[in-house]
Amino acid sequence: MANSKAVAAVELEELPKSIVRRVVKDKLSQCSSEDGGGDLNLQKDTLVAFSESARIFIHYLSATANDVCKESKRQTINADDVFKALEEIEFPEFIGPLKACLDDFRRKNAAKKGGTVKTSGAAKKRKVEKQAEPTENEDEVAEDMEEETNEDENGTPDD
Repeated sequence: MANSKAVAAVELEELPKSIVRRVVKDKLSQCSSEDGGGDLNLQKDTLVAFSESARIFIHYLSATANDVCKESKRQTINADDVFKALEEIEFPEFIGPLKACLDDFRRKNAAKKGGTVKTSGAAKKRKVEKQAEPTENEDEVAEDMEEETNEDENGTPDD
């Protein structure tokens, strides 16, 4: 029973093999095209080694970033904590490309949010305009109230 829980925990921590395969093949194809080499095939155990290496690196980086965050007396890890952690674990060459990817991500995300804000602003405007127009039911209620007011003033219904 305990052994099956350990196996399940390991399976949850595995990185998706298809993504690992794509990242490795993309990088290796860039290197092999520079060398004039052809398409590379990877053995299954090679993907497992890459996947496990990446998983361990992610754990190590996240633990170090968590320590950086705690040193700053915060509970939420931010991008600057990850950058500082990369320096601490002696991978400063990753910081430049990571910052560029993060900036690109933030620009794309801001553009998406900007489009959503415009849409919701237009939707709000349409909603306000629609609320300003009385519906048929509101017209009937207004006429009924007007008739009741006329009855009260004159004592007889106003037809």
